[in-house]
Amino acid sequence: MTIVEILQLFTAVALLAFGFQAVTAKSLIKAVISLSALSMLAALAFTLMKAPDVAITEAVIGSGIVTSLFVFTLLKTKEEKTNEEI
Repeated sequence: MTIVEILQLFTAVALLAFGFQAVTAKSLIKAVISLSALSMLAALAFTLMKAPDVAITEAVIGSGIVTSLFVFTLLKTKEEKTNEEI
């Protein structure tokens, strides 16, 4: 096995682990963080498959924009929930 094959195997196992963590997380913020890590690992997997254009797109959109959108949405819903309770 070459180093690239070992990295691909490690990335595949880590993708499965973070995907399972994202689905089974009790906290929404932990699920969002797991999805962000999953997206970054997907970008690494695309890089290992020699698709750097797809990897850059995944890193920017999947890990950057989507994660920040989820985090801001969670913060906004928590603010509205605390305003309703007062």
